[in-house]
Amino acid sequence: MKATDILLILINFTGSLAVFLFAMKMMSEGLQKVAGSKMRAVLGKMTGHPLSGILTGTAVTAAIQSSSATTVMVVSFVNAGLLSLGGAVAVIMGANIGTTVTAWIITLLGLGGSSGYFDLPLLIAAASLAFFFMKRNKMHSIGQTIIGLALLLVGMRCLQNAMPDLGNYPSLLHGLASLSGYGFWSVILFVAIGAVLTCMVQASAATMAITLLMLHNGWIGLDVAIALVMGENIGTTITANLAAMVAGIAGKRAARAHLVFNVIGVTLTLILFHPILTMVKAVFPDNAPMALSLFHTMFNVMNVCVQSWFIPQIEWIVTHLVPEKKAAKGADKYRLTYISAGPVNTAELNLQSAQKEIQLFSKQVLRMYALLPELRTVRNAKEMDAEVERIARYEQLTDSMDMGLTKFLTAVGSGDISALSSERINAMLRISDNLESIGDSIYQIALTRKNKYSDAVHFSEKQNNNLAEMSALVENALMVMDGNLVDYGRTDRMTVEGIKAAEEAEREVNACRDRLRSEHLEAVKQGRYGYEVGNAYSSLYSQYEKLADFVINVSQSEQIVKID
Repeated sequence: MKATDILLILINFTGSLAVFLFAMKMMSEGLQKVAGSKMRAVLGKMTGHPLSGILTGTAVTAAIQSSSATTVMVVSFVNAGLLSLGGAVAVIMGANIGTTVTAWIITLLGLGGSSGYFDLPLLIAAASLAFFFMKRNKMHSIGQTIIGLALLLVGMRCLQNAMPDLGNYPSLLHGLASLSGYGFWSVILFVAIGAVLTCMVQASAATMAITLLMLHNGWIGLDVAIALVMGENIGTTITANLAAMVAGIAGKRAARAHLVFNVIGVTLTLILFHPILTMVKAVFPDNAPMALSLFHTMFNVMNVCVQSWFIPQIEWIVTHLVPEKKAAKGADKYRLTYISAGPVNTAELNLQSAQKEIQLFSKQVLRMYALLPELRTVRNAKEMDAEVERIARYEQLTDSMDMGLTKFLTAVGSGDISALSSERINAMLRISDNLESIGDSIYQIALTRKNKYSDAVHFSEKQNNNLAEMSALVENALMVMDGNLVDYGRTDRMTVEGIKAAEEAEREVNACRDRLRSEHLEAVKQGRYGYEVGNAYSSLYSQYEKLADFVINVSQSEQIVKID
């Protein structure tokens, strides 16, 4: 074989593979935009029992046509506390069944010898353009999905045409035959090759398509193709494990569970390799691609049927593979708790993790606010410095949380997402920014209290009572805000009662501020206290009111977010 021939084959094959991968990405993203948020809701509600988790994983993966997206989403959900580890294992098992739909689509629609093959994909693409250019977001997403399917079929035919006729290259044919001539060791070898190829391509659907084409063209036998498919099932687990690299302990365990499940499945299948091979050959004696698709489905269904009884044991294995790490005492560090970045585009499926992170952000702000009353009871300057430093560390944490959320949401928003998800991301960015501003305001109140203490400024009992009243009203507003953020994660739209409560809390703070300001101006006129006292007093109630403005901004941002 000449070097130019090899180069042309590689160029054609790489280009065809690029078309196929782009089509898979386009179809998956379209499906995510159509059903992504519903998939999040389904995963959050239907995984209390192993069977429901398996069925959920199957349905979600079949719907979005990406087992990688499902497993990365599961890692994020476990990390966010939305799924238990056992529930995640069940969903992952179901995802392995759901991914077999792709093989049947390729086999039934993507392989064939009709000279008019391109007519069907082009007809599908043309029909979908009406949907694609509609202004309605869902219709646009449906059109994108259909065009992705059409391009998938085109990509399959391009891949098929890019495959050279081995009859013209006897040396290559001899090389493949030699690799297949070591009996059971050849099976092990091709399992390893399938795993490595899938790790490299990062798309099990692509390696499955290549395997089907090689089998269809007679490059490899059914036994080798089955070995490659088993390896592909191991290789596809790399996606979730890469996503889990920045996840917490729970997320890492969910990713390892995917690997453990597939390794155990491949091991069991290797033991029964020849009986299974004989069975699928008997069902489709004259159609090797159909036999391979049947094996792919049988492999995953049988593994789920067997291993679903041992979910607690799988949990035990991954718990020992990823042990708990002891936190350093006194460490006051922060990193995103519920968000993990994955190597696949799951933008439509990532927002619930960000939502959970925002809820944690709110709790952090409440804990920070609860430290302010302690500033009134300090006994000396050293205690005051220690308390203010403690609040300062919290303020730094809120800065880090806002920075991490902003970076994550911006990255998600830069992907191919629906208009509704874009609206939600913008609202989440505003919420995060206002929560960070609340942290800044709390710190400023603490500094004002510190300066008052350093300057030996003493408030009257009435002033202290007024500030305590203002503080309590702001605390109530914060509690309402926090409650709305929790409701925001459970309902389609924040409740009318929630926004009414937030607005009422804001009105009460403003009314108190107006009363204190009026009383303060009158006291200044009458000379009841000096400049230092008046300045510190007015600064404090104004800062409390400013803090409440950021609080109502959060609730108003929540109100415009709709989760379908």
